[in-house]
Amino acid sequence: MKLNELKPSEGSRRERNRLGRGTSSGNGKTSGRGQKGQKARSKVRLGFEGGQMPLYRRIPKRGFTNINRKEYAIVNLDDLNAFDEGAEVTPEALFKAGVVKKELTGVKVLSNGELSKKLTVKANKFSESAVKAIEAAGGKTEVI
Repeated sequence: MKLNELKPSEGSRRERNRLGRGTSSGNGKTSGRGQKGQKARSKVRLGFEGGQMPLYRRIPKRGFTNINRKEYAIVNLDDLNAFDEGAEVTPEALFKAGVVKKELTGVKVLSNGELSKKLTVKANKFSESAVKAIEAAGGKTEVI
């Protein structure tokens, strides 16, 4: 068998039904939708329940979304060990090193793990225990 001899098996492919192409096609005029009524119309709104109060309006609404919310990328002390001794760690450096995947409002340093190097860490927020751990390792913290 050659590539030019390939063809689909008998009955495996079916031609699509072309609606509204004349009465002799069997689906002309009303295109198989019948006469009038909801199903003859072009569309029904998403979530429409025939006039019954829709589910999204029946369920009580709770809370709100604060448009001024600040979302911080979290960095643990273990992650800071990736930097060299005496290096200055900034949000840009964290992003370049791949520690922070996407730049949000800022960076917050938490004290999960242990820091074994002396670093100068510049971030938007620190937990108290993270500040103590960084200073115990001989480093400095600076709030941007």
